[in-house]
Formats: sequence, C-alpha cells, structure tokens
Amino acid sequence: MEKPSQLSAGARKYLLKLARTSLEHIFKTGKHFLVRKGEVPKVLSLKGASFVTLTKNGELRGCIGRLEAARALYLDVIENTYAAAFDDYRFPQLLESELPQIKIEISVLTKPQPLPYKTAADLPGLLIKYRPGVILQSGFNSATFLPQVWEQLPDACEFLHELCLKAGLQGEAWREGELLIFTYQVENFQE
Repeated sequence: MEKPSQLSAGARKYLLKLARTSLEHIFKTGKHFLVRKGEVPKVLSLKGASFVTLTKNGELRGCIGRLEAARALYLDVIENTYAAAFDDYRFPQLLESELPQIKIEISVLTKPQPLPYKTAADLPGLLIKYRPGVILQSGFNSATFLPQVWEQLPDACEFLHELCLKAGLQGEAWREGELLIFTYQVENFQE
C-alpha cells in the first residue's frame, strides 16, 4: 500500500495557517484569499489531493475534499476549506461567530488504488489490516471514508455497512454485489 509523502513541519504549518487565513479573509472581505505562487513552498505547488475537516467543540462541522490530485496542493486546501465551511450539505454555512471554536484538520491523500478481492467475505480482513481510506463504488453511487473514520467505526463490517449507506446503497450491499473498492492512505495534521 502506497505511503503518503511526509510534508515538513513547516509545510504542514503553512497549510494550516493558509486554511485559517482563508476563512478569516472571506469573513472580513467577502472575497477569496489569493496567494502569490512565489510565496508558496515549492512542494505545496505540486498537484495534490486533500480533505479539509472542520470541527467545533470536538464535533464534525464540515468535511470536503478531492480524491484525485487535479491542482496545486495549496489551492486544493484553500478550496476545500471554503467548501467545508460553506458547501457541506450536512451543515448550515459556517458563521463568523463560530471561527474561534473551529479547529482545522488537513488530510493529504495518496493516489487511490483498486483493492482486488475475490469475494465479499474477503473485504473485512483486507481492510482491517491497514485501516486505509476507502472508496466504495457501485454504478453511479460512491462514497469515501478517510482512514480517521476507523477510530469511530473500528469493526470492518460496520465500517462497510456505514460506507454503503453513505453511498446511498443498502447497508449490506457490500456483502451482496460486485463493488469497486479503492484504498488510499493520508498524512493528516491539525491545529
């Protein structure tokens, strides 16, 4: 299983500050925060995929990301920060008054890889070994759980059940049908 590249402590700190500054800036000006490319550490100008998770008092407040690298990592973090704050359909838009209670977590993803398996009975054992991020696809339905979700759902069968529900499928769909499963790892860090 591919391991995530390790960002330096400085690069991690830069991304967290960038996410925080982006939120503060949009509330102050009503405009997106712009960064001059020359001001960005070179490693963060490379294409990367990320998820940004916002929590408030330890509870999820928004989480949005991309599974495939399509733009510079620093831009991906900025856009996913805005999306987590204002476009996560599960929550109302973030209010400026909430900012002091918001904690930011960033997950930088490896490229998703198909998980070959023969039968559904093989899946729990394959997944529990590495506890990766998982993408489940069936036709037009798909969903993902970051590796951090294993902390709340440590049982592989329950993990797959909840992932199927998130994808809009029956909870036991993973036991019954031919699903495409992809896995990935993350490097995650938080304020």
